[in-house]
Amino acid sequence: MDLESYLAFLNSGQMVVGGSEVHQFMHGVSQEAIRITAEINGRYHEPAELRKLFSELIGKPVDESFGLFPPFYTDCGKNITVGKNVFINSCCQFQDQGGITIGDGSLIGHSAIITTLNHDFAVAHRSSMHPAPVVIGKNVWLGARVTIVPGVTIGDGAIIGAGAVVTKDVPPKAVAAGVPARVIRMLEE
Repeated sequence: MDLESYLAFLNSGQMVVGGSEVHQFMHGVSQEAIRITAEINGRYHEPAELRKLFSELIGKPVDESFGLFPPFYTDCGKNITVGKNVFINSCCQFQDQGGITIGDGSLIGHSAIITTLNHDFAVAHRSSMHPAPVVIGKNVWLGARVTIVPGVTIGDGAIIGAGAVVTKDVPPKAVAAGVPARVIRMLEE
């Protein structure tokens, strides 16, 4: 298996069977992510160096407008896509096997957690996983300590309040907050 076929498999939404070839390849990708994030988090880097390291982590270049405040954590990295003028604040954790897309101008608050894998509910298959993408639209603001679960889309211009747990899609220009998050108002603009 190579990285391209691995990502294609994950992006198809098929179950990753525990112990399978895909699952074993996943562990190898994780080791590379651990190496690169250790470098990102291990010492001070100028912004251009951080962009270069983050580009290596995700396997594609990020725009010069991309900003990151370490530490940053991921156990994959290769299924993250970020637009222009994206800022990721410190202590964020991305589990991106199922795919994370962050649109232009979005701001990710301190300690945000974005997950894209669920383990199987059946006890006999608990080590198997189900990938589902998270899509964050343009100009979205995630407050501090927001958690987003697999399969969620957040519409353009939405705001997610600090500490919210987002379990379902959020429409564009909505303000959502709470556990579980719910829309509390719509923005005018």
